[in-house]
Amino acid sequence: MAAATAEARPLPLRRQRAFVLLCGEQIAGSVGRQVTALAVALLAVTDLGTGPFGAAAVLALTYLPGALLSPFAGVLVDRVRLRRLLVVVTAAQALVVGSVPLVNTLGGVGRPQLYGVAVVSGALTFTLSVALQTALPRVVAPDRLLSANSALTGARTAGLIGGPALGGVLVGILGPAPALLAGSAAYAVEALLLLALPAALNDPAEPRGAQSPASLLRTGLEVLRGEPRLRLMVLAGAGLNLGSGASGALLVFYATRDLALSAWQLGISYAVHSAATLAGVGVAGRFARTAGLWSATRICALLAGGAVFLIPAASLGPAFELLLGYQACYGLAVTVWAISMTTLQQLVTPDGMRGRVAGFVQAALLGTVPVGALAGGALAAGIGNVPVLLGSAVVALLAAASLWTPGVSRPAAVAARTPEPGSSAPR
Repeated sequence: MAAATAEARPLPLRRQRAFVLLCGEQIAGSVGRQVTALAVALLAVTDLGTGPFGAAAVLALTYLPGALLSPFAGVLVDRVRLRRLLVVVTAAQALVVGSVPLVNTLGGVGRPQLYGVAVVSGALTFTLSVALQTALPRVVAPDRLLSANSALTGARTAGLIGGPALGGVLVGILGPAPALLAGSAAYAVEALLLLALPAALNDPAEPRGAQSPASLLRTGLEVLRGEPRLRLMVLAGAGLNLGSGASGALLVFYATRDLALSAWQLGISYAVHSAATLAGVGVAGRFARTAGLWSATRICALLAGGAVFLIPAASLGPAFELLLGYQACYGLAVTVWAISMTTLQQLVTPDGMRGRVAGFVQAALLGTVPVGALAGGALAAGIGNVPVLLGSAVVALLAAASLWTPGVSRPAAVAARTPEPGSSAPR
């Protein structure tokens, strides 16, 4: 009997090869993204001399492809060989980011190339995001999705903790453009890890020719519109990103010009954000199982929106300490919010449609980021950084508060598949 029980017991996540590979991919990818983001932002501000609108434009162009192309990326993810797509996207990312230090050695990087890299890199990043959200439920059982999403966020945070600090050191020693070689190398490692995923992931979720792309888009949108909580989370998340997008676009410019913080202080602040993210990973599973996915999402969104007020407050008090406080509070709250929301989305989405639904959700959440970034940059050029940052915080908090709209019932699909409060956590 004991032998039969042992055979029936599923393997722990840490012993499932495909899941371990995804964790490794998250570490490598997060290092690449953090080094790239910091180096590109500092390259625009310090080497190319861009103002607040130019700095905001870099962030906006990074997010814009995700806002426009994510639904089509979802259709692609559901219809093509998933492992092959993951490898091609990450390999292309390594080449795109590596083009900056290459051109820099040949005569210098100009704004057109920097903006072009931001656009292409953004398109690849968000295509990969949709594909990975689709891949996880294909390698992990439904009752383990909450633990798996928490573990993947933890793996990603391991790279986030070292990535900003590494980026700051490399920028300080080599300069922004050469530092991007480290980002390119991290993306190459990510591609190799994805290549080792099971070949079964190459079976398309949706048979080719079964429906037209337009029909596939409609069915994905119908799922999103038919699930009340998912619809409300998307709308609130879009508003939260509108406010945080404006403040995030101005953060490097505001910190370096208004607060006179150095590159190493910026790197440390981002590392604190990563450490707070790791703390969020540690509490997300237990908190979501105790309070429920929906309650965890609402509470943490409200905390994240409130934390944005610490950015403009840095102009009135100890700047570095308040900026660290923002990174700590926002990192913790937004991590639990993201894990709870992603798990809920994966649980309520029918098999074979996760790419399309994830694409629409991502497009809705990302669409407001470039709008907020560009609007924040344009307004800051006219009225200053602090008033815009304060207004951004108000928008973020009001959007998060909209999640408390009464009358949304608990979906039956989630009730059936989410661990009940007090139950043992999936391993």
